[in-house]
Amino acid sequence: MNLRFGQLERYQSQFIDGLIGTLELTALCVTAGMLIGLLLSFLYRSKHPLVQKLIYAYVEFFRNTPSLIQLFVVFFLLPDLGISFSPFVAATIALSLYFGAYTTEIFRSGLDSIPKAQVEAGECLGLTKFQIYRNIVILPALRNVYQSLTAQIIILLLGTSLASQVSADELFHAATFVESRSYLSFEVYAVLCLIYFSLVLACKLIMYLVGKIAFRWPTGR
Repeated sequence: MNLRFGQLERYQSQFIDGLIGTLELTALCVTAGMLIGLLLSFLYRSKHPLVQKLIYAYVEFFRNTPSLIQLFVVFFLLPDLGISFSPFVAATIALSLYFGAYTTEIFRSGLDSIPKAQVEAGECLGLTKFQIYRNIVILPALRNVYQSLTAQIIILLLGTSLASQVSADELFHAATFVESRSYLSFEVYAVLCLIYFSLVLACKLIMYLVGKIAFRWPTGR
């Protein structure tokens, strides 16, 4: 096989732009999805039947339907209702809602893992509700589900490639553009796999370091 990786050098700007787009899309979806998950996980604990049913319906829908179909609904069907978005914004909305459904369950399980006795102990010490939730509830809950959250972020990072189906500017879309111009299919997708693999390793390292810094208190003797 006559491999011609050197011919891809002329397309490095396309790969860089696609990489930047993927990182931006991932960062936006992680931020929005975590806010959605944190908010809904707290609302679910309100014990209001209607609120719980609505949150349950949202979580079950987005966890049990293909994320590609969710993207198509946002990009292709909503314009029929007079609501249209650019490809990048549509991908951000769809993937954020998808990620938010998973983080809702992750955060809810983390909150449920905190014993009520710890909250009562904080109240006995005279801590405010904000201090109790910040130090006794939220941070320990995040620590308990940090590995699951890390895995879901990596899945989201890889899932941003679906945005290429609506021509959003991200890495996979850039690679298909380069492949259509260079006809170097093997070389392009080999480089693409290497980039995604490097991104996942970098993401794991960053999340590991963040976890070491954020959750550095001991768990026991």
